[in-house]
Amino acid sequence: MPRSVNSVASRARRKKILKRTSGNFLARRNVWTVAKNTYEKGLTYAYRDRRAKKRNFRALWIQRINAAARQYGMTYSQFMGALAAQNIGLNRKVLADLAMNNPKAFEAIVKSVNKKK
Repeated sequence: MPRSVNSVASRARRKKILKRTSGNFLARRNVWTVAKNTYEKGLTYAYRDRRAKKRNFRALWIQRINAAARQYGMTYSQFMGALAAQNIGLNRKVLADLAMNNPKAFEAIVKSVNKKK
């Protein structure tokens, strides 16, 4: 009895990965073993960088808040400590957005924190 192989499923599996590596350079796009390694490593990087993105954005927000707070004579840590003391529940993402896109609102927050000190 002849050996039975499911070449339809095998080809479909290979085509799926080769389609996902279509934007790569040279053999990384069309040589099966190289493309498979590239694809799997890319998934590892994607997993890692979904977490790194959160760290990067938090650092960016802190830098923006610090720069905006220093315009009003406060450091980042003084400003955040004063916010916590006043029970103002704005997170860093919102504060950074206000500092960049609505400086008057950020100034009002700084003044309200300074007034109650």
